[in-house]
Amino acid sequence: MDSIAEEDFCRFVSLHAQQLYASGVPKHLWKTLHDKLITKNFDAGKVFELNRIEYNDDNDIASDDADNGYVLSAAIDLKAEDTSSIYLIDHAWTFCLSNVREQLMQHKNLLNRMCEISSVKLNEDDELRVDKVMRRLWKYCNFYSVSNIKQPIWYVMDEIGSAVWHDEEPNCRLVPFLYLDSQETYSLLFPITDLGYGELVTRDYTEHVSKEADEKRRAALLPWRYTDMKDISFVQTEPSAEYFSAGHIPETYPSQDSLMIPLISRDEPLKVYAEYSVVKQYLTSSYFTLVDNKENANILWLTEHFKDFADLAYNMPNKFINQFPFEYVINIKDLLSITCRRAAIEHHNAETLTTYPVWLPTTYNLKTELSQFASYFQNRTARGLDNHWIVKPWNLARGLDMHVTNNLAQIIRLSETGPKIAQKYIEQPVLFYRSDIKALVKFDVRYMILLKSVKPLEAYIHRDFYLRFANKAFSLDRLDDYEKHFTVMNYQTDAELYHLKCEDFLHLWKDQNPEYPWCDQEDKICQMLYEILESATKLPPPCGIAACLQSRALYAADIMLEDCRTSDGTECKMQPKILEINWTPDCKRACDYYPEFFNDIFKLLFLNDVNNEVFRPLKKN
Repeated sequence: MDSIAEEDFCRFVSLHAQQLYASGVPKHLWKTLHDKLITKNFDAGKVFELNRIEYNDDNDIASDDADNGYVLSAAIDLKAEDTSSIYLIDHAWTFCLSNVREQLMQHKNLLNRMCEISSVKLNEDDELRVDKVMRRLWKYCNFYSVSNIKQPIWYVMDEIGSAVWHDEEPNCRLVPFLYLDSQETYSLLFPITDLGYGELVTRDYTEHVSKEADEKRRAALLPWRYTDMKDISFVQTEPSAEYFSAGHIPETYPSQDSLMIPLISRDEPLKVYAEYSVVKQYLTSSYFTLVDNKENANILWLTEHFKDFADLAYNMPNKFINQFPFEYVINIKDLLSITCRRAAIEHHNAETLTTYPVWLPTTYNLKTELSQFASYFQNRTARGLDNHWIVKPWNLARGLDMHVTNNLAQIIRLSETGPKIAQKYIEQPVLFYRSDIKALVKFDVRYMILLKSVKPLEAYIHRDFYLRFANKAFSLDRLDDYEKHFTVMNYQTDAELYHLKCEDFLHLWKDQNPEYPWCDQEDKICQMLYEILESATKLPPPCGIAACLQSRALYAADIMLEDCRTSDGTECKMQPKILEINWTPDCKRACDYYPEFFNDIFKLLFLNDVNNEVFRPLKKN
């Protein structure tokens, strides 16, 4: 190797070593990889043989490996220790899930190629072909993550990469690789055992799952290999206390003898240190004044998570704070579902498979309950029950990386991209008629919860709720259509945001649903919210919210109404369903609608001024 080439290789190693080590690419292959990247040498076709196979076009989820569109075998003997045994695999298609349908419909050549890879007939209608490709995509796509992008990037490898079958004892590995010099992404194929001429090339599709975790591996392989998992129990049990604290910055909370209510003079305005700009804009009451530093403040209204409540009680006993210790048990989606299940007497109805409490949509943690979820899904399918689900990351909001699907393969593959829950999609929501588009659309309701005390439990809702609407008529199709199936439009480019104030909604609701007064729905919503808070405060931390007399909090509860009419239509009732509870919610729209919003909230939380026209207490029925 001459000095220039050696210097160039050393630079390549310095840029890519961390990535190569993390991907498990053997060091003896790095020099060949570097050479092939420089020359863009895609020589896999010289050492592998690609053969086309046919399979039943009516299957949505493959029943075995033979359903792959292609099969790849070694055209020569390959040695794992050979320094040249690494091959660049091109990516035929890179995409974000939000624009899959649009790209396939707009680019006929891409659609044709994806049909060839996934064995969809070319002579069918384009829309039908797109639907089939989108269902079969999960057998062929892979993903990688980019640090500054919150959602995974998906890709389909070329025909050679897509033809590598699964095996429990694979002879090769295929890993994604970002070449930093050109910012191009490839996959790297290399043998891990010697291959003889004609031997099938295989890899482990589920190498991210330990081979000791038999049930989880079987579930993870369902997109490619059907396994009957109905005999596995899908009953969920509450995890240990360690689960609640795992992955969280440790929190402290005040001991019982240090619980004190801050002593604050009412002779002058309370000093507020606010990190939230909307509070600074709308907190105009003469009872409060804004200050620029925490030390001088009586009230800390923070947008960053506070953790040391014991220190707060010991060193700053005369300050309020807008957080409770361990409130994340209701603010993180997987913990919220665990917390809510404490309100249930039994797990599910054996006949209908309905899980309890009825106001919590059935929710499974796809990281820790994947096999239980697969069993529940298959049991529902066997009984002819609806199987539409919404997959959500634990810790992202604003509709990011959320997907609605009835495709088990898609749900399982989405679980690979990070911690997620699968929550039963409300397939029969109560709809609202939007006269501007002349359509019945989905909507959800956001109620603000004010938590004043944990022991005893004291909480309120703001009577002025606000609403979010879908932009297209609801139907159980085109599940990838965001504006049909989601209601959060604030953060969608070019999406219309339909505004409707609470009082205007109530008039329209009365016209549209005269037999279902909103006051009845609010009664059920308040009872549900009380039960959630009761469940969240019945256990000690880290499993429950801890008492702290200096704490006050404002949460946003997102709620949807389910239309629970009987199949013959003779009986109908509405059931509120909790979707999520958000910490430090965006209150800009609430303040735009109700300029006194923060004035009233601060008076209740910090001055005990309960305005019954504005707030309703949450109480046990």
